[in-house]
Amino acid sequence: MFHTLVTIAALMWLGLLLAPWRPWQTRERLTANPALLLPLGEISVVIPARNEAECIADTLRDVAAQGTLARIVLVDDQSEDGTGDIARGLGLPNLLVIGGSTPPPGWSGKLWALSQGFAHVESQYTLLLDADISVRPGLVPALLEKLTRESRDMVSIMATLYMASFWERLLLPPFIYFFKLIYPFALTNSDRSRLAAAAGGCILLRTERLRGIGGFAALRDALIDDCTLARCVKRAGGRIWIGLSRDVRAIRPYHSVQNIWNMVARTAYTQLRYSFALLVLCTVLLLISFVVPVIGAFTDFQGSRVTAMIALAAMFTSYAPTLRYYERPLTWAPTLPVAASLYLAMTWTSALRYLRGERSRWKNRVYERDETPSA
Repeated sequence: MFHTLVTIAALMWLGLLLAPWRPWQTRERLTANPALLLPLGEISVVIPARNEAECIADTLRDVAAQGTLARIVLVDDQSEDGTGDIARGLGLPNLLVIGGSTPPPGWSGKLWALSQGFAHVESQYTLLLDADISVRPGLVPALLEKLTRESRDMVSIMATLYMASFWERLLLPPFIYFFKLIYPFALTNSDRSRLAAAAGGCILLRTERLRGIGGFAALRDALIDDCTLARCVKRAGGRIWIGLSRDVRAIRPYHSVQNIWNMVARTAYTQLRYSFALLVLCTVLLLISFVVPVIGAFTDFQGSRVTAMIALAAMFTSYAPTLRYYERPLTWAPTLPVAASLYLAMTWTSALRYLRGERSRWKNRVYERDETPSA
């Protein structure tokens, strides 16, 4: 029986390597181009910010340095740390700082903040940016060039996460790796596929397309707002693209495993549509894929050992492009089963919180199960 499980694991990993859409590769990339002289006067930037005093100055300076934008709208979402005052004190041109109000019933906090900011957008394009995202010079022109040249309606970037501490290096490259396995970029970017995904930290889209789907009201209660937005745009006939970039960087450190744990547990069970059956299926698949090959490598039966080593070799091969892209040593590849086990535990944490009545918790806001969000 165990040898059968090891064989299934090996076949799964070999199948992943041979899949034509190659979700484990890092082919979908965007690089900032400071030499790209495109007028940016038809781009408005909307940034929701709740208690972002640590990051907001760097984020706003980097955005302003991109060129002359139509407007930068910062929604100070009831911050308690002086985020709005810091932003106003920068004296940046075309910066509008507005005070956000409490989310109405049925709205998530971030989407209500985005909706308030979007009300001030009159330009042809809208750039949605998280308050802890740094964009290098030439990134916004590269986004605009990508969107217009390929006739896309929405382009999003998976930001390079902060990877300084041990836990960040252990868990954050796998976070992006797993995201790409769940949402293969090649399928997401294909007009022939119904799969849709986005990375909410940096999204450029056509304002008319966003208004056409009903604005942020169309996804007002979504906790995974970026992928929900991508689905709405694609279902409406829009063309989307998602890729990686080293020139879009998250500047807020996670520091500890607890911070990463809470970040993942916030939406992990939501990703499974609050289905216990999907949770069990996910658990079984992760155990077979990541744990069984490790155990098999130390079994007494030679056939299982050889098969397990094939599975592990294929697993590490699939993870190597992510490590290379983020300039991490390949010696981190054997830690992938450990990271996968921790992510499985985070998913169960998310499910247990849901069973206790908590749909999600983030930024001092609690979204209770079967109830409207509370501030």
